[in-house]
Amino acid sequence: MSLQKEQTEKLYYSISEVSDMFEVNASTIRFWEKEFDILKPTKNKKGNRLFTAKDIENLRLIVHYVKEKGYTLSGAKDKLKSGSPELESVKLEVIDKLKNIKEQLLQMKSKL
Repeated sequence: MSLQKEQTEKLYYSISEVSDMFEVNASTIRFWEKEFDILKPTKNKKGNRLFTAKDIENLRLIVHYVKEKGYTLSGAKDKLKSGSPELESVKLEVIDKLKNIKEQLLQMKSKL
């Protein structure tokens, strides 16, 4: 199931669901929450973090800069502050769609 479809199905995601989505440890997400101002999950009465679709989108940008582009945390912070998060989000969405298309084409090629 695609990340986009999952986001429309639920209002809140647990930290374990989010860590599975991005293939990072929950401790990494908690650390990033302290480091990045844009990451603000709500907490329930027990103190469990509940991530909204906006939180997931912001985390997606962080993962993109830190894990995929190789930015340091301070470099990723600067990039998020200087750029337009909405524009970056659109770019990432296009990249994800293109990766999906590539994967489908490769699967079709292997069946030929």
